[in-house]
Amino acid sequence: MGTPHNAANKGDIAKTVLMPGDPLRAKYIADEYLSNVTCFNTVRNMYGYTGTYQGKEISVMGHGMGVPSMGIYSYELYTHYDVENIIRIGSAGGLSDEVDLMDLVIAMGASTNSNYGLQYKLPGIFAPIADFDLLQKAVAVAKEKNFEVKVGNILTSDTFYTDDSKDNDLWKRMQVLAVEMETAALYYNAARLGKKALAILTISDHLYSKKELTAQERQFGFRQMMELALETSVQ
Repeated sequence: MGTPHNAANKGDIAKTVLMPGDPLRAKYIADEYLSNVTCFNTVRNMYGYTGTYQGKEISVMGHGMGVPSMGIYSYELYTHYDVENIIRIGSAGGLSDEVDLMDLVIAMGASTNSNYGLQYKLPGIFAPIADFDLLQKAVAVAKEKNFEVKVGNILTSDTFYTDDSKDNDLWKRMQVLAVEMETAALYYNAARLGKKALAILTISDHLYSKKELTAQERQFGFRQMMELALETSVQ
């Protein structure tokens, strides 16, 4: 039985799901990398596919933009479809001077200005972090493939167009590498539900150097990130 947002039935989705923000990127990954592919979801055009990679069943599905969208899709995958591992693969804006366009960033932690965590009524500030096992595997795969990666803290922001540009300076001075809009929600859900999560990001623009990729480059130019996620998922 599906959900209002996902037409899949139990058993249609693999234990490990790769999640790009753009559903067309999910289709691209399925077409380019997976064998024996079936489409399990087209609701709201948030395409989802299951296939095999190196003999292991893998699913890939878009998660849309922003914390609420990631919160819905990842929660349903974990709770309704018995998914164990979700690897977000997406774009991020560079904050640190140590990152440049097309660099890979693995999010060890996800600071956030979102109120998503307030639902848990915790008596303090919870730090949403990656699953160490997935993180360790991703770093090992990157070294094996000679992919240059930076591991550290990122920011999950609720605002793409911020009213106070000084906010970025404050996060930057805390050594935050990059900013995006979804990872903290994924890490919160994984922690609450006892599941595993990781975010592997590609720098698509830089907030200080003002460099940026085109929309087409964003959609099809992230091969290292995709391959790193796929290889991590079969380790």
